[in-house]
Amino acid sequence: MTANFAELPAPESVRLIDFEEARVVPGIVPDSFILVVSGTKPYLNMTVRLSPLVYVTQPEYWGIEVVGALPGVGLPATAPYTVALPLDGVLGTKGIEVVGATRRKTFDVP
Repeated sequence: MTANFAELPAPESVRLIDFEEARVVPGIVPDSFILVVSGTKPYLNMTVRLSPLVYVTQPEYWGIEVVGALPGVGLPATAPYTVALPLDGVLGTKGIEVVGATRRKTFDVP
């Protein structure tokens, strides 16, 4: 039996986290772009990544979540983070939307 992806239980080991800065920069190849996001993670040993949402059809703005994963016990010390994601294959018809825990930022990408 196949379950609907949206109805599966949410994970306990990952959470949306906040970001302080997000920007889209040109890639090395013409007409390619890279999303660069930075901020402060709440745990020293937290791994931060950018996770594009899943869509059936191309949206106007493709949502990309800022996700923090904690392997076991968190070391309670903050630390800066910077992560990047090539935008090949994850662009909406107008651009992208970066989704953090308490804020969102939209970018028009050609």
